Amino acid sequence: MRALLVPIAMMAVAVPAAASAAPAPAQVPAETAIRQAMEASATAWNAGDLARFMAVYADDAVFVTPKGLLRGKEAIAAKYRPSFRGVGNARGALTFAFLEMRGIDPRHAMLFARWTLTGPSTVESGMTTLVFERRGAAWQIIADHSS
Repeated sequence: MRALLVPIAMMAVAVPAAASAAPAPAQVPAETAIRQAMEASATAWNAGDLARFMAVYADDAVFVTPKGLLRGKEAIAAKYRPSFRGVGNARGALTFAFLEMRGIDPRHAMLFARWTLTGPSTVESGMTTLVFERRGAAWQIIADHSS
């Protein structure tokens, strides 16, 4: 069976004509919305704001760690909490290099990116694969595998 790949730039949740008499407002293309959400998350990391950093995660998100799965936004936040200090992040400044985005269906997309943490004396970098789901007006991470 062949997998269906939907170009991410073409993805937008369409409202069936019968669902509303008034035209639906234009939605931001998925790729743009996801990039903006990730950039906002990195900005929050760099400001030391854990709540804003976590805003891109769904409440029921799953995070892959070397020891197993973390289930739920609060468990993921607890993993990150020790490095947040209110005026930045102890691990360094976070940036993302977006490598590829793939549409799965109109409500789901997958992002492949490289993350980089630049500290005063060290640079850490790794890969991340994120699965997003459109929930209401926002794209949220439902699965995160970062290494």
